[in-house]
Amino acid sequence: MYNAGISTLFLADGWMVGFIVTLVVALIAVPAAAVLCWIFSRKSYKSKIDSQLGDVEARSKTMLDDAEARSKKILDDATAESKRLKKDAIYEAREQERKLRDDFERETKEKKVELNKLEQRLMQKEDNLDKKESAMDRKNEELEKQKKDLVLKEQEVKKTQEKVNHQHELMIQELEKVSQLTKEEAKKLLSEEILDDARHDVALQVRNIEQTAKDEATNEAKKIISLAVQRCAADHASEITVSVVPIPSDDMKARIIGREGRNIRALENATGIELIVDDTPEVVILSGFDPVRREVARLTLEKLITDGRIHPARIEETVAKVRKELDQEIKAAGESAMFDVGIYGLHPELIKLIGRLKYRTSYGQNVYKHSIEVAQLAGLMASELGLDVTLAKRAGLLHDIGKAVDKEQEGTHVQLGADLAKKYGEKANVINAIAAHHGDCEPKTMEAVLVAAADAISGARPGARRETGTNYVKRLEKLEGIASSFNGVDKCYAIQAGREVRVMVKPEQVDDAQAMFLAKDIAKKIEAELEYPGQIKVNVIRESRAVEYAK
Repeated sequence: MYNAGISTLFLADGWMVGFIVTLVVALIAVPAAAVLCWIFSRKSYKSKIDSQLGDVEARSKTMLDDAEARSKKILDDATAESKRLKKDAIYEAREQERKLRDDFERETKEKKVELNKLEQRLMQKEDNLDKKESAMDRKNEELEKQKKDLVLKEQEVKKTQEKVNHQHELMIQELEKVSQLTKEEAKKLLSEEILDDARHDVALQVRNIEQTAKDEATNEAKKIISLAVQRCAADHASEITVSVVPIPSDDMKARIIGREGRNIRALENATGIELIVDDTPEVVILSGFDPVRREVARLTLEKLITDGRIHPARIEETVAKVRKELDQEIKAAGESAMFDVGIYGLHPELIKLIGRLKYRTSYGQNVYKHSIEVAQLAGLMASELGLDVTLAKRAGLLHDIGKAVDKEQEGTHVQLGADLAKKYGEKANVINAIAAHHGDCEPKTMEAVLVAAADAISGARPGARRETGTNYVKRLEKLEGIASSFNGVDKCYAIQAGREVRVMVKPEQVDDAQAMFLAKDIAKKIEAELEYPGQIKVNVIRESRAVEYAK
């Protein structure tokens, strides 16, 4: 068993030794084989590299030879091309030089020609200057000679003037002795006579010129106005606005007054109009300055009488309803006026103010109808004269717009109308026509003059206006008083309802020429001091009579 173990151990040790020996041999053989392989591969790679280098050197030499051949060819071509370009450049340079030489020679010839012409002109000018200089020398000599002659003549004139002055003084002294007047007195008397004669001659000429102009202007104006009036179909009857309300019976007066007067007080407070209930049968009178309020009161009272229910609450309700209806009527009236005249674009407030004129009168003439008539007349006359028809109609319709508020605001209707037109954006020409239609300022356009003329025509036509008897008599008396206030007036009479005043003058104090100036002065004073509708004719009459009896 021991031997068996030893033999086993021996076998195991022999295997290990063999394994180790084999391993050592393997470890030595592998690097050696690797070294040998590297040596052999190095030799084969070197031989391969050498062969490849030989091939590269051969190809490089071939390529170098080809490159040298191509470069030589390119160099030869470039040399030939450069020679050709050089030859062409030399040729072009020679051509350019020849062209420049020809241009220079041509310009030189032209300049020589111009210089020759200038030289000739200068020579001519020099000749002319020489001639002028010689002529000036001759003129200077003549002027010197004339100057000497003038000095001699001046001395002679001075001597003669001294003699004349001496003789003139002697003559004046002699005349003063003969006439028994001094020099200043005679000069004053002579100047007065000359001024009188000149004034008389000027007055006669002015009279003749004015008469001719008046005749021509009158004929033309009559023609234009007649055409305008003929084409304007307006009512010729004056409208009288009465504030009287008829009632069915006198018993209604008690109902209108009410218990302790409460109904009449309620109506007066609501409308601002005073009610007069007197002994006049079946009539109630309304009194107030505002025409619109008076119309509200009239319509309210008529509705209350028709309805029969009269008490404060019903009165206030009816007044409110009537005011609303009247505002609509006023607006419709303003729009109707615009449509009748044919203008558009007015401010809504101006349209309402035009409608308010329907309840406003002036001298008994309805201002609403008067404004429409003035607009139509002004437009027709502007059409005949070739002026702006639209401007004339617009200014004519608005010329009395101030009368719609003159009872509520201070100022004349002309000033108020111009302010309203300016406030609501009307043009300057329309404002000027409104402000100038009564002569308060100068008219700036012909349309403004036509508006003033149309206003006078509408107010002066028969039946258009009325005034009370007292005012009529006062106006005539004042008219005659103005005419009688001038020197040389003998008698004066207002005729044709104040449309004309005839002035009789004293013939020994006023001659024909002075009569014309007297008529102008009277007319100016009437315009400044008297208020009147339309126009007034001033007729100055001078008459001289020589009476003798044969015995």
